[in-house]
Amino acid sequence: MAFRQALQLAACGLAGGSAAVLFSAVAVGKPRGGGDADTRATEPPAWNGAGAGRGVWDSNWDRREPLSLINLKKRNVESGEDELASRLDHYKAKATRHIFLIRHSQYHVDGSLEKDRTLTSLGREQAELTGLRLASLGLKFNKIVHSSMTRAVETTDIISKHLPGVSRVSTDLLREGAPIEPDPPVSHWKPEAVQYYEDGARIEAAFRNYIHRADAKQEEDSYEIFICHANVIRYIVCRALQFPPEGWLRLSLNNGSITHLVIRPNGRVALRTLGDTGFMPPDKITRS
Repeated sequence: MAFRQALQLAACGLAGGSAAVLFSAVAVGKPRGGGDADTRATEPPAWNGAGAGRGVWDSNWDRREPLSLINLKKRNVESGEDELASRLDHYKAKATRHIFLIRHSQYHVDGSLEKDRTLTSLGREQAELTGLRLASLGLKFNKIVHSSMTRAVETTDIISKHLPGVSRVSTDLLREGAPIEPDPPVSHWKPEAVQYYEDGARIEAAFRNYIHRADAKQEEDSYEIFICHANVIRYIVCRALQFPPEGWLRLSLNNGSITHLVIRPNGRVALRTLGDTGFMPPDKITRS
């Protein structure tokens, strides 16, 4: 219910300027090119509440399942299955996407303004360690997408020094916020209801924009870094694995940690690591 309300309120302009991007993300859920929706019987994803607890994987979770992108009504009866197979191949992903979700480093939580919440000296050390760890993997990273909040920008500045030549892009979609009311609730953190409506729409839009199987035109596997915030990462992990997103607050992430999601061409998603900070000395690990 909260998510549907979020969409309605975003349309009214409550999402802080992100409504246009939100609806472009929501449009991913519609058949492309006027095609019919997938007519196969599939269970609704657990996150919308209808299929919760059934453990059924929605193979079209990102609305990129090839069969769902084809208008079967326009199928040429004479060419039959050969034409269908050719059209399916046109929409079929070939590459794997590796998504590295990095939580920002420790920062000054007592800053009165967002711009004053800069990294601490320890936070800068953490970012250096995270950058060194990513560089040591020997991967050809394609890009860095980061939150526009100060602590994420500063973390990106430091990590980028260890990954020369990797392009970076800033986005407001990945800013910290309250994605959805957690279950079970907690007593120490109770945002106003409107914050869930505003932030939830934006963070869901971030998920739909950035977390999906590779485009059919992508030939090689990609390695992409997203530097953002604990709430955003935890929500994305729950959504990607089709776990109830209300459980996001049951997960815990250290500062500078690395979470690694893998999205296969067939849409299957695997979690390689969650909140890894094993590359940091124990005295450098924090969760503030």
